[in-house]
Amino acid sequence: MTGNERQQTTRRSPLLQAAHEEMIKFERQENEFRRKDREERASELHLPLNDIKIH
Repeated sequence: MTGNERQQTTRRSPLLQAAHEEMIKFERQENEFRRKDREERASELHLPLNDIKIH
């Protein structure tokens, strides 16, 4: 790896790390939203959500 390539990789690394952390944060929020939505729909339909195994 040349010095220029190493410098570009070093500058890009924090950006990739930040993007990865934002993606993880988004996925957690999306999972929480889906869980709440599923619970609300089950409540409206009077479904026993605890008895249903969701994988």
